[in-house]
Amino acid sequence: MKITLVTVGKIKEAYFTDAVKEYSKRLSRYCKLEILEAADEKTPDGAGEALERQIKAKEGERIQRLIPEGSYVIALAIEGRKLTSEGLAEKIDGLGIRGVSHLCFVIGGSLGLDAAVLRRADELLSFSDMTFPHQLMRVILLEQIYRSYRIIHREPYHK
Repeated sequence: MKITLVTVGKIKEAYFTDAVKEYSKRLSRYCKLEILEAADEKTPDGAGEALERQIKAKEGERIQRLIPEGSYVIALAIEGRKLTSEGLAEKIDGLGIRGVSHLCFVIGGSLGLDAAVLRRADELLSFSDMTFPHQLMRVILLEQIYRSYRIIHREPYHK
């Protein structure tokens, strides 16, 4: 299976970059991984609701241009469905069995995802009711995808 992560913004901290590289390497034996980055918009302090909507819309347009055609899109959103690690493994495995060959996960920027991106998604996934920095969320998502493949292949992984 091919897995694409479409994310907003670049990773700036070396420790996040190192973690992304490590999980990308681990995942290479299970899937073809691609990470695409959409430029983020600066959000001024005290930005009003209208400006925040404009910023999300601009980021949303950039995200939509990067979503691979024909891919099954799972957008990370706080209002999405929560799954266990085993549940995510079942989801990934089940999509593969149903013939989905390209899975695309979308991570928004600091303001979240534009409504148009959420509508484009085939499904919304939530990791928590809490909000995480998008750079950290990229690492968490990659770890969970890796854990999913270990579960799918019935291979041991620390708990």
